[in-house]
Amino acid sequence: MRAHLARFGAEKGVRFQVEVLSSALELLDSDHQCDIYFLDIGLPGINGMEAAQIIRQADEATPIVFVTDLAQYAVRGYSVDALDFMLKPVRYEDFALRMGRALRVLQRNAGATLSLPTADGLRIVRLADIVYVEILKHDLYWHIEGEAEPIRQRGSLKAAEEELGTQSFCRIAASHIVNMAHVVRLRSGSVTMSDGSELAISHSRKAEATKALARFAGVGA
Repeated sequence: MRAHLARFGAEKGVRFQVEVLSSALELLDSDHQCDIYFLDIGLPGINGMEAAQIIRQADEATPIVFVTDLAQYAVRGYSVDALDFMLKPVRYEDFALRMGRALRVLQRNAGATLSLPTADGLRIVRLADIVYVEILKHDLYWHIEGEAEPIRQRGSLKAAEEELGTQSFCRIAASHIVNMAHVVRLRSGSVTMSDGSELAISHSRKAEATKALARFAGVGA
C-alpha cells in the first residue's frame, strides 16, 4: 500500500502523508485526523468493521476504504457508507482506479471555490461543480453543474487554466478546459461531459489530454 501510494502520488503530482497504526483500538483511542481511512477488517481486538461503525458515529464524511481478504464483508460495508473495498493482494491497477475515485470524493468534500467577477456581480462557485469552461471571442463561459445557462465573464482561457490548475482540469483544445471528474466518456477525438455536452479534443492536444484523462481515471501508467 505504501508503494502504491508513492507511485500514485508521483503520477498524479499529489503528496501523501501516511500514518500506519497497528490496531483499530490505537486509532480510536487517539485523535488521528485524516482525509481517508484504509481499514483492514481482520484486526486484533476491535475489527475494522466495528471500528468503522464507531468512526461513523462522529464522522459521516471521511471516506473509508476496506483493504481485506474477507470478501464476505462487502455487503456490510454499505452500513458504514464505505467508499470501496480492495481485496488482497491489491494490484496497482486496481488500487489506482479506486484511489482516483477517492480523490474525486475528497475534492467534492473539500468544497474548494472560485470567485468569478461578472457583469451581474461576484459569483462564488465550487470547483467540483464546474463542468467545463469555453471561450468565445473574448468571453469565458463557465458551465456549472445543475445550471441551465453558463456564467459569462470577460477573460482569457490561459488565465482560467492557471487559476484552475491541472490536478482535476485539463485543456483539451484552444477553446475548452474540462473538469476531468465530469468526463463520462472518452472517445478518440472527443469527450462527453456529465451535462451531455460532447467536446472535441484538438489534434495538437490529443496525446497530452488523453494521457491526463487516463491517469485521472486510474487507467494506465
